[in-house]
Amino acid sequence: MAKGARGLNIPITKPYLDEREQELVAEVIASGWVTQGPRVEEFERRFAAYVGAPHAVAVTSCTTALHLALLVLDIGAGDEVIIPSMTFIATANTILQARATPVFVEIDPRTYNVAPEAVEAAITSRTKAIMPVHQIGLPADMGALLDIAARHDVKIIEDAACAIGSEMDLGDGWEKVGAPRGDLACFSLHPRKLITTGEGGMLTCADEATAARLRRLRHHGMSISDAARHSSSRVVAEEYVDVAYNYRMTDMQAAMGLGQMEKLGRIVERRRQLAGRYGEHLGEVPTITTPFEPSYARSNYQSYCVRIAEDAPYCRDQLMQGLLDRGISSRRGIMTIHREPAYASLCGAVELPSTERASDETLLLPLYPQMTEEEQDSVIRAVVELERVA
Repeated sequence: MAKGARGLNIPITKPYLDEREQELVAEVIASGWVTQGPRVEEFERRFAAYVGAPHAVAVTSCTTALHLALLVLDIGAGDEVIIPSMTFIATANTILQARATPVFVEIDPRTYNVAPEAVEAAITSRTKAIMPVHQIGLPADMGALLDIAARHDVKIIEDAACAIGSEMDLGDGWEKVGAPRGDLACFSLHPRKLITTGEGGMLTCADEATAARLRRLRHHGMSISDAARHSSSRVVAEEYVDVAYNYRMTDMQAAMGLGQMEKLGRIVERRRQLAGRYGEHLGEVPTITTPFEPSYARSNYQSYCVRIAEDAPYCRDQLMQGLLDRGISSRRGIMTIHREPAYASLCGAVELPSTERASDETLLLPLYPQMTEEEQDSVIRAVVELERVA
């Protein structure tokens, strides 16, 4: 990114990688086992222990995690899956790829997560699952959603792409997102997330048979893993028991993930500190609304999202341009899938006014664990100055 008029160059985010990840990846390269193998298994165990899940299954991305989650729950043609429109397009794409139908519903205008009452109103005889998105790291209202799912006998697949390290309290104490409370939870390990393996994803679940099938589905339907086959003292002939996919994570990626897991606690703590500083300084700006955190949720602040008042003398895009002119990156609020060209002809008439307003009036400010207070102060000053001269 080019420097702004004041010589700044503050990105929207950056991955927190150092010599530790280099060391671990180098060890894998030296071992000669670079595809899915022992490091993937170790990464899965570490990830499962962190979130408190009995099982974790590593894959190539959160998109493929969501796809496998739908398949392992036998969701397909003729089935409906309820999701928010205000989320990354992959959430809906995976439903179509499973030959099911996404059903878009409204959000809570304070949390930007799916509104439980809208979910319940959208349930039909074809509804097979609810796919709540823990938007930019803030847990959805899982207590209400789990009650709805139980009453209507539908599954819950958590799109937890942004939510590693986030926490929720469903009435019996704080727990990590991904424990899981729904049937499956799916995480992203893209560089925009808290920890990264370059590209990658993870599923968590409580059921051993489900985890075993997920491992087959990610590996061409093979009945035994490469690691088990190669370590056996007897000749082992694998079988292919599912028509499946190549969604395997490599040991090189998993090694990077192990290094990232060592930092995760510090990453979450630092993001929360920086979010607190933003809230302290921007909370008094009359035209800006800072993030709302309900009593049942603790965000990891994967992104710091602010909202411009509807009656402000400037719009979101003007603020973004003013920041860019000063060398400060920002991003628009979360997209709305139903308004994207790829979905316009598929959705028909969809009325989601709260979703559309939230998407149009929000933007993401820079936030990353290496961010210095001086850098953050530059962002805060720029926002305050631009608001005053509007």
